[in-house]
Amino acid sequence: MQGSDKGQAANLDGSKLRIGIVQARFNAEITDTLAASCTAELKALGVAEDAILHVTVPGALEVAVALDALAAREEFHALVALGCIIRGETYHFELVSNESGAAVTRVSLDNQLPIANAILTVENTEQAWARAEVNGREAARVAVEMANLLEALQ
Repeated sequence: MQGSDKGQAANLDGSKLRIGIVQARFNAEITDTLAASCTAELKALGVAEDAILHVTVPGALEVAVALDALAAREEFHALVALGCIIRGETYHFELVSNESGAAVTRVSLDNQLPIANAILTVENTEQAWARAEVNGREAARVAVEMANLLEALQ
């Protein structure tokens, strides 16, 4: 295979895309910030407001179930996973972090649908707040870029 895409600009035109967002409500103040910055960035990239579907679920472990249901509808170009898992005193943090991440990846691969994973896994609330706004924006950009890339590869 010849050539390289190094230096090639990402296609961040969201004007023809439909994007689904699944937000965990656990640690809602943080995930609300993730969702607000993600939605604002999607709109800034040209995704129409009526082309964004935003649903919420109780926690990070439920995100993949909703993502899979949205993927099954076959009407989205990409999905976004939003959540916040903060380390506690038990093994539960590792379980939720590992299982939610693996499940999001599995839904993406099983459905050949890009999913921008912005489920934060952090040590404390300070780390979560430091990442919430920027990671929401980055998730929007990843969703749009990957939707456009997969379209170009097909």
